[in-house]
Amino acid sequence: MANFTTEKKIYLKPISPTKLVDGKGNEFKCPKDNVSKERVSRAFKEGDRAVKIMDKDGTLTMGTVDIKYFETGPNVYKLNDWDGLNSLKVQVNKNVEVPAEQLELMQFIATSNDLKPKELFLSETKWKFLVRSAMRGKNIMMTGPAGCGKTMAAKTLTNSLNRPHYYFNLGATQDPRATLIGNTHFSKADGTFFSEALFVKAIQTENAVILLDELSRAHPEAHNILMTVLDEGQRYLRLDEADGAPTIKVADGVTFVATANIGNEYTATRVMDRALLDRFIIVEMDVLKHDEEVDLLKMLFPLVEVNEIENIASIVSATRKELNSEMPRISTHISTRSSVEMASLIYDGFTLSEASEVCIYPLYDNQGGIDSERTFIKQIVQKYCPQGELDDDLFNADGADDSDNEYSQVS
Repeated sequence: MANFTTEKKIYLKPISPTKLVDGKGNEFKCPKDNVSKERVSRAFKEGDRAVKIMDKDGTLTMGTVDIKYFETGPNVYKLNDWDGLNSLKVQVNKNVEVPAEQLELMQFIATSNDLKPKELFLSETKWKFLVRSAMRGKNIMMTGPAGCGKTMAAKTLTNSLNRPHYYFNLGATQDPRATLIGNTHFSKADGTFFSEALFVKAIQTENAVILLDELSRAHPEAHNILMTVLDEGQRYLRLDEADGAPTIKVADGVTFVATANIGNEYTATRVMDRALLDRFIIVEMDVLKHDEEVDLLKMLFPLVEVNEIENIASIVSATRKELNSEMPRISTHISTRSSVEMASLIYDGFTLSEASEVCIYPLYDNQGGIDSERTFIKQIVQKYCPQGELDDDLFNADGADDSDNEYSQVS
């Protein structure tokens, strides 16, 4: 057994997911390896753990221990030079202290993953970025394919932060000025008067989170109205274009969260001006992997047989794989929203082929006979349906024989 030199040892207290301090407040950064990063982050998150750093024959090692080891000793290294520890020491201006509010924000962000519901499949890094951006009052745009959970993620954020929140579906708005500013009305009793839109109240509510759903489908006039509202250097809403018209200032801490579908397949969307896009930070939603799709459906429908859920996920994954191929034979993939609906139908007694007929087939063009997108999709579905469930045997037609070899049939 090797004899380790253990005289070089110190206990440090984490003050952030990446920083530690000794007994005199000297700051040390976390080593760059992933194991050390995970341990320091976990110790900070738990709040009752210290980090033990040792030198074992010239190699810096670290682990987590009870915080009492830090609190019961001086924990200032005074022995021989320790290059490994010195390399981690942060040279700071002693006259500058991290404000308490900043430390509180950092701790909230570090522990924010606890606020994310299990059914929201978003990476921890993206969720932390989303939370941090909202806490800093940034404008956030959620992008990704249709049905991937953009609106769900935005609504989850508003609920997690426990802030006042307002929802506006801009894609369904035919009169942007009435929705975002208000209308002029006339009555015999009051004469002509102006009625402010709910949006005016929303932007005057401190720390509000305002969800602008389907921004990419909004009328161009809505984009023009929002330009000054979203601009960090302006942040106001003009109620009228006339000279001297009153303006409404956006209150402190207001965060705008928009959702958008960006891409050629979304024909009803509008190309958003680059100046509008530059007013947002972008959070891209991930498309679920096969195992994640299975986990989500099992979570939402625990009474549906596992083999049925596996079959749905395999069909969905096959379409996503095909769409990402060099020469895709389909124009779109099956969304998570559609897979959830399929599982819901099976829970209500539908067969997989029946659920596919109403949820999947309408998404694909039937023009072209055996070469059509719909025939190709039917070939994929047939692989996962029990014998006799489908009327037509489509495997005599060329097409999907090897489109999804990595997905085995579950029967």
